[in-house]
Amino acid sequence: MSEPTLDVDAMLLRFRERAAAVRTRTLPPVGGEERQRFIDQAQADLLDFGIVGDAEATLEDGVLTLRIDLRPPSDG
Repeated sequence: MSEPTLDVDAMLLRFRERAAAVRTRTLPPVGGEERQRFIDQAQADLLDFGIVGDAEATLEDGVLTLRIDLRPPSDG
């Protein structure tokens, strides 16, 4: 049986799609603390999925490396 291979580009695409889905996610009919927890989780999901989705990835000798530039965009 062969080992499954990781399609890094497809993985990054899934993270970009998840970030987009979070942006368009509607709020469920909840209120109060539950609503705030939902909003907080959505913000964390968007940040996490967006960061990974924007990564440059390399897979060498079985090691996946994600390079993520967290510097603010330059004014150039």
